[in-house]
Amino acid sequence: MFLCTVRRGIIMTIKDSVYTVGSNLSNVGKLPCSSFNLSAGHCKTGAKLVKIEGSVCFGCYALGGNYQRFGHIESMKPKTARINSPQWVKSMAHLISTQNKGDTDYFRWHDSGDIQSVSHLRKIVEVCNLTPGVNHWLPTREYKFVKDYLKIYGNFPANLMVRLSAHMVDQLPPNIQGTTGSAVADKETPKGFVCPAPTQGGQCVDCRACWDIKQPLVTYHKH
Repeated sequence: MFLCTVRRGIIMTIKDSVYTVGSNLSNVGKLPCSSFNLSAGHCKTGAKLVKIEGSVCFGCYALGGNYQRFGHIESMKPKTARINSPQWVKSMAHLISTQNKGDTDYFRWHDSGDIQSVSHLRKIVEVCNLTPGVNHWLPTREYKFVKDYLKIYGNFPANLMVRLSAHMVDQLPPNIQGTTGSAVADKETPKGFVCPAPTQGGQCVDCRACWDIKQPLVTYHKH
């Protein structure tokens, strides 16, 4: 754990880091650790899927409910532009090392929102490299950004679990070497490891399957 880093010869405080990335880390009740979110209004593939009945994004929770009621969708939008800050990587690593709550050996990317570009994905990888003691889980529907990244850079660090999320309910994600997958089951029999949260009060509890390379496919029940 560290409380500050150096930015242009001066001390970077937690306040500096929060300003750079646009918010504190988020703490979602289901998760055993903290996470980071972007506005679902800036999703690339998700913006198309949200209009398609039967897609995983149809009726997206991050575009309604409390996100809508409390203005979170709009308030989170400036965070997307801040990814371009030259201090974003160090600031994110700083916050993960100082603000991660619960099981600090784990971290989730994007409890809402998704990857914006190959450059964004590269920066996430750099954050993972700066936090080698943390297991990172990155669910994404941006298959092309992932394929382009792997073509350019070759692989992901061992502490980053990139899970390709299936676009449609009861369908599987593509098989891209260097990644794992996740799906949502409704009428079809779930495949792979089935998320136990529905039988655990909606909580992960001690399950860490989403971060586990030994689980090539994790399936969630539609809810």
